[in-house]
Amino acid sequence: QVQLVESGGGLVQTGNSLTLSCEASGRTFSRNTMGWFRQAPGKERVFVATSTWNGDYYADSVKGRFTLSRENSRNTVHLQMNSLMPEDTAVYYCAVAVGACSGVACRDRRLYSYWGQGTQVTVSS
Repeated sequence: QVQLVESGGGLVQTGNSLTLSCEASGRTFSRNTMGWFRQAPGKERVFVATSTWNGDYYADSVKGRFTLSRENSRNTVHLQMNSLMPEDTAVYYCAVAVGACSGVACRDRRLYSYWGQGTQVTVSS
């Protein structure tokens, strides 16, 4: 059974940093696309960033502030979030895709088959 467990969320002030982690279990995901989405209150779940076989992709809203890293030996992906802003406040979800993707296609949440429970990130002004 595949499980994704996120950690690292919390409450921070504007301009500060947080690192989210997602550890997958149940199978090996070293070749899979592993990404992050977020959902603010009353809004849809949207793409944040993803790590694929041919590179990392970021939403325009986080490019230059958020950075992905991956530990394939531990089936883990990290999201380093710097210069946080109140508009980054959301529940952040880790997700894994079974199929391959490239570029814009990787932003489609329908591509992702496995999801974590989410971790809350709150940025105060």
